[in-house]
Amino acid sequence: MTTRVVIADDQALVRTGFRMILNARGIEVVGEAADGVEAVDVVRRQRPDVVLMDIRMPTMDGLEATRRILAEPSIDCRVLILTTFDVDRYVYAALAAGASGFLLKDVTPEHLAAAVRLVTTGDALLAPSITRRLVERFAIPAAAQPAVHRDLTALTPRELEVLTLLGHGLSNAEVATELTLSEATVKTHVARIFAKLTLRDRAQAVVLAYETGLVTPGDH
Repeated sequence: MTTRVVIADDQALVRTGFRMILNARGIEVVGEAADGVEAVDVVRRQRPDVVLMDIRMPTMDGLEATRRILAEPSIDCRVLILTTFDVDRYVYAALAAGASGFLLKDVTPEHLAAAVRLVTTGDALLAPSITRRLVERFAIPAAAQPAVHRDLTALTPRELEVLTLLGHGLSNAEVATELTLSEATVKTHVARIFAKLTLRDRAQAVVLAYETGLVTPGDH
């Protein structure tokens, strides 16, 4: 089945370039938007698999558009945030809003197509090193915000260990090494954590680990 994409960016040149790259690689671009309001409208009409969402757009920014799109029960899609910086203070807010990861606008054509395909499988596009740097720098300490009402008591002690390491930005392979487990076992634990806490993907797991205070910035 062909992956269907909507591109939301206020720069026509960016939209055109991404459309050409994706179409050339068998990924169908079903709509474009120049601002957040248009993005929400196009997604409602087209029901894409993935939205490539710029953050800084007129009328409504990409953060609010992401929140609105992912808050609609009838819409089942993933949002990839487009940014010009590898560590942008808006990216953490985008992940907290439900985005499945982020891409630099100077991404290579091959990486762009691979990223779109990756998030359609239910994974998140989060390079562990960038994730770690991002949350350490921009995550809001748990004491500075209302507690997230998510019952972590549903997790086993081992699952709490795995979630903590995910919060630090470790990959499955790194978690396996840290806990002396096989990577397959770690994947099983991760899947169970997602199911118990109704998490969409790894991005939400990282955000949750910080917002519940399971992990705090600077905590290693």
